[in-house]
Amino acid sequence: MILEKAVEKILEGLVELGFRLIGLILILIIGFRIVKFLIKILNRSKGFNRLEKSVRTFITSFISIVLKILVFITAFAYIGIPMTSMLTVFGSVTLAIGLAVQGGLTNMVGGLLLLIFKPFKIGDYIETHTDSGTVDEMTIFYTILKTEDNKKIVIPNGPLSNETIINYSSQTKRRLDLDFSVSYDSDIEKVKQVLLDTLKNEDLVLKEDEIFARLSNHGEHALIFTTRVWVKTDDYGDLKYNLEENIKKAFDKNGIKIPYPQMDIHLEK
Repeated sequence: MILEKAVEKILEGLVELGFRLIGLILILIIGFRIVKFLIKILNRSKGFNRLEKSVRTFITSFISIVLKILVFITAFAYIGIPMTSMLTVFGSVTLAIGLAVQGGLTNMVGGLLLLIFKPFKIGDYIETHTDSGTVDEMTIFYTILKTEDNKKIVIPNGPLSNETIINYSSQTKRRLDLDFSVSYDSDIEKVKQVLLDTLKNEDLVLKEDEIFARLSNHGEHALIFTTRVWVKTDDYGDLKYNLEENIKKAFDKNGIKIPYPQMDIHLEK
């Protein structure tokens, strides 16, 4: 009789534990779906969409993590672990993890600094001392760049917040400087005029700003002319390629030679 009662109690306990585990799994599944649904609603709200994309991605990433933590706490509280004990354990675990992975906390603080001081936003083209690309996403811990050849670069926010960052997209216009080499036999005034005419005939050049073309250096094999024009930031790359091509065509048309590197060799008998 005693053995039968013991077995019966064990079976009852196992059944109850099984139901609690099923309940825990259901809470986790439903909870995560609710979190996903709430984040989707947040992303669709008009007021939220008025914020910069970088701010939106950071906030949604943070809220998602916090809500998922609450789902875990609720699920484990359901199987009988007291809420106060869960919070105590969670706090202790968080502290231990924080001490163990200080880099993660550094990245989170770095992300907050980037969000506050805004050295760049999503869509800007930036350059660090190691990487360059268009800012595609900002999360709590990482900033993701997309390169021109469609590679993804993931940069920790901690180091990034302490780096020198060049933002090529922060201004509406940029100055494009290009150097061109011509033969020492070339007529300086003619070269200047050909360069200026080509620059002025280019549609992407901002005509209200200075258009500059002057001899800037006596190179080892050629005269170096420097050109400077202003262009809308979005048109910078297109203008660079246009000028490289059109100035070469203008030189050919006007008989202006671009010299090859050469060396004079004197033989003594």
